Amino acid sequence: MQNFQNTFEFAQELDKNDALAPLREQFYIPNKNGKPVIYFCGNSLGLQPKNVREYIEVELQKWQTLGVEAHFAGEPRWYDYHKSLKPALCHLLGCFPHEVTIMNNLTANLHILFTTFYRPTPQRYKILIESPTFPSDYYAIESQIQNAGFDPKNALIEVFPDINSETISIKHLLQTIEQHREQLAIVFFGAVNYYTGQFFDLPAIVQKAHEVGAYAGFDLAHAIGNVPLYLHKIEADFATWCSYKYLNSGAGGVSGIYIHEKYATNTSLPRLAGWFGYDENERFLMKKGFKAIPTADGWLQSNFPILQMAVHRASLKIFEQITIEQLRQKSIQLTNFAEYVIEQAIQASERKDIYIITPKNPNERGCQLSIAIEHNGKTIYKQLKENNIIVDWREPKIIRLAPVPLYNTFQEVYYFGQVLTSILQNSLVSV
Repeated sequence: MQNFQNTFEFAQELDKNDALAPLREQFYIPNKNGKPVIYFCGNSLGLQPKNVREYIEVELQKWQTLGVEAHFAGEPRWYDYHKSLKPALCHLLGCFPHEVTIMNNLTANLHILFTTFYRPTPQRYKILIESPTFPSDYYAIESQIQNAGFDPKNALIEVFPDINSETISIKHLLQTIEQHREQLAIVFFGAVNYYTGQFFDLPAIVQKAHEVGAYAGFDLAHAIGNVPLYLHKIEADFATWCSYKYLNSGAGGVSGIYIHEKYATNTSLPRLAGWFGYDENERFLMKKGFKAIPTADGWLQSNFPILQMAVHRASLKIFEQITIEQLRQKSIQLTNFAEYVIEQAIQASERKDIYIITPKNPNERGCQLSIAIEHNGKTIYKQLKENNIIVDWREPKIIRLAPVPLYNTFQEVYYFGQVLTSILQNSLVSV
């Protein structure tokens, strides 16, 4: 732990020396009762960038004045609008443009990717996931197994947290992969776990999955725009994500997929084909028989939701102003400070039933801390809201807070600690 001080002056000095501080002015901060809230819920829905209206208005104007011709007019044109988003996404994902495309939502993309990569045999049919995994992922994978004619009770392997822990050690994870090495088809993990905030060792997972003959895929919903990924370098096979959390692209924002180039360029791989995945040079010839684009674009299905993509493009323009390393540096410092003030609040209250379940090692977490509260947790959550602090509640006992480096400040973290201290000291629970 750094030499932090639990004072307003110390937090103010950290903000003064923060090179990313000016980015906050590029976002709208919600207000409640005439005051700006402290918004620590970017891991559920990121804040609205101020440039969004401008980017949407451009596309609305095209639609108004050009109609269908807007598909081939303006820059970027609608016909290949997704290409304008690729450089920023490659920067965040650590991959090449031919390995990424933008489409659909996370769960739809998960089904699309599993259609390609889950080709089970009687000998190799199991899928390994972390527990808890996000319910949508669980349902999608469960249905993929069932549709392939297998029983999830046998084919879906969950890696549960270590004994006396809320998180999963890399040793335990790798041992579980080894245990199922002869039958494992896919290892599919949330790169950052939604519940605990644990950031898994992706290179180690990929290496071990490949060693046993399985594919390695990732749900990046809580990772993209949060932590460095380097997907191509670590040879991850595939991944998908949503854009409405740390990418700040609006509720239900457009998703994307990553496919490593050794597969993305293979046009013979099975897939759920669609018109926009067809060879661009021949697409309008309307021929029968699918001819895939020899990149990740070969998995595209339909033309693009332009207004959603305009929001996505607006947000990604903010990421282009910084490096992922700068983002990560502030993220670690901001989250470390949050951990410090939370622990100060817990110590002052002498509560033994409150503790942080997110790993203490900054390299094993993103910009999220999950606080377990064994008694009256939801009451504390509601009291935080009453004090203009927006966090997230997850049953049965978790308050999640995500101090996002693009728009949150150290002074906000300090204030959160002061409010939490007051709430805990006035709590009726004594343990």
